[in-house]
Amino acid sequence: MTKAFVGIGSNLGEREAYVRRALELLAAEEGIEVVAVSELRETEPVGPVEQRPFVNGAALLATELSPQDLLGRLLAIEQRLGRVRNERFGPRTIDLDLLVYGDQVIDEPGLTVPHPRLHERRFALEPLADLASDLVVPGKGPISALLAELE
Repeated sequence: MTKAFVGIGSNLGEREAYVRRALELLAAEEGIEVVAVSELRETEPVGPVEQRPFVNGAALLATELSPQDLLGRLLAIEQRLGRVRNERFGPRTIDLDLLVYGDQVIDEPGLTVPHPRLHERRFALEPLADLASDLVVPGKGPISALLAELE
């Protein structure tokens, strides 16, 4: 089993309900165990699109799925929960991002792990630190150092 960290966010409708439902659907997937979930935080949106604040958190998973298969399950759950990809950085019912997959560094079409902007995003790093304060993000360094750089 591989440890994987998934970022979770929502800023449309009943945001907390979308996050809870996404976690339920993840836990129901064969080959995925939801080990822990961070505290949820309200955060300001990033990017040029005017929209309401997000509720963000992260989940620690234990999985026997490949990173590609895990990403496929995340995208299927997003679709099931009404995610529409009209506008980059736009509002969304649910956003599930594969942030870290074990100690792997992957850069292929459709999949970059660790998430390419993880080290720049407090809204993703803080929930990860809740779950694993000693986490070392492959190719980027300790999560504590990444957070300190954002100060």
